[in-house]
Amino acid sequence: MSHALFTPLVLGDITIRNRIWVPPMCQYSVAARDGIATSWHLVHLGSLARGGAGAVIVEATAVVPEGRISAHDLGLWNDQQRDALAPIARFMREQGAVAGIQLAHAGRKASAWPEWGAERTDGSVPLEEGGWETVGPSSLAFPGMRSPRALDQDGIDAVVAAFAEAARRAVDAGFELLEVHGAHGYLIHEFLSPLSNERDDSYGGSLENRARLLLQIVDAVRDEVGTGVALVVRLSATDWTEGGLTVEDTIAVARWLADHGVHLLDVSTAGNVPASIPVGPGYQTRFAAQIRDATGVPTGAVGLITDPEQAEHILVSGQADVVLIGREMMRNPHFAFEAARALRFPTPPVPNPYRRGLRHDFPSI
Repeated sequence: MSHALFTPLVLGDITIRNRIWVPPMCQYSVAARDGIATSWHLVHLGSLARGGAGAVIVEATAVVPEGRISAHDLGLWNDQQRDALAPIARFMREQGAVAGIQLAHAGRKASAWPEWGAERTDGSVPLEEGGWETVGPSSLAFPGMRSPRALDQDGIDAVVAAFAEAARRAVDAGFELLEVHGAHGYLIHEFLSPLSNERDDSYGGSLENRARLLLQIVDAVRDEVGTGVALVVRLSATDWTEGGLTVEDTIAVARWLADHGVHLLDVSTAGNVPASIPVGPGYQTRFAAQIRDATGVPTGAVGLITDPEQAEHILVSGQADVVLIGREMMRNPHFAFEAARALRFPTPPVPNPYRRGLRHDFPSI
């Protein structure tokens, strides 16, 4: 039986113990609305690292206050936020997982109601109720939300600088893997997609121009933290909508990102406009495979990956280099243990205090 899930992976100077990763999952749990991580984040993320994942990536963490999806999101625009994240990163590393964090700017989809804990969950939070002005590549609104202010050159430069500054704070806090969020209809994806980018300057029109912001952010992050840190970009491979971003576009962007020092692409889809999506088990995996086959760039597959055999098949069939398992990990933080049992992997990533409970299944420990 193959054990591809438990093969280590080297990205930059970082060795990741296995190919089972936890993707960023918004928790909307910063009750104080100050972007500072809480005990919830420590226990939530720590349990996932303790459960045997190779890498655990902290939820979308805004690089500026106005870049938050909701007022209850994490942030990394000041040193107090950095210091609150440091013990979380340290605990994840102590459990053998690589500590990752997703750096994000929500663009025109910012100032939203949190997914839970509010009286409503749709549309923009009114300014008089704590909302804020949003920004985007153009003044086109996401359906049902406020129209954003189109960024000028000074605004774009400030966004690029904010990503670099947040990357420095992340590394100083102990994170070894950085993911730039370029998917799900947030600011970078808004620039990439012709459905949200109507600019007529060097950031609009051609795909090369629409990708300029992303490449500038990647370069700024690389210049700030060096080449040893693992650098990942999450992309929506398609908008699932005629006239929108296509997988062929994303393949071209993937090649450019590799040239700019990105180690791996976390391949998701959609989020920029409402779309009809054929959702099913592993429904996005084929896009990771297409990008990997066309470019040779390592990819991560995400989306309704729920059992060990399915995850193993994705890797051994060459569709992706890692699997990112989100909702199943929330249901079962010990997914990696169960995968080791199902695949008869003899040395599961089990913390010492838990070994007694698993000796029946793994006599070798």
